[in-house]
Amino acid sequence: MVDWQVTATTIYCDAVDDDVTLIVDKDWNVVCTGFKKYSAKSDKAALKALKQKSKRLGRVLSCEGPLDSRVTDYRDKLKSQEKGGV
Repeated sequence: MVDWQVTATTIYCDAVDDDVTLIVDKDWNVVCTGFKKYSAKSDKAALKALKQKSKRLGRVLSCEGPLDSRVTDYRDKLKSQEKGGV
């Protein structure tokens, strides 16, 4: 078990063209603030803004969910550091 309670980092997520915060607790549970903001169950204003960004950028923007590689890669990096590998 880790000797810290929670850690977080902010990254740029190209899937939603925005900065999101990844939060990891001591039990390796991960939360991405972008998922709450940009998932299909988000408020209509956030989804409308995402659709407008998609149109402006000429590509589909969509939250890839809590098991997105950006999220799991960060968690796995922390696990590796905890085991002594860097």
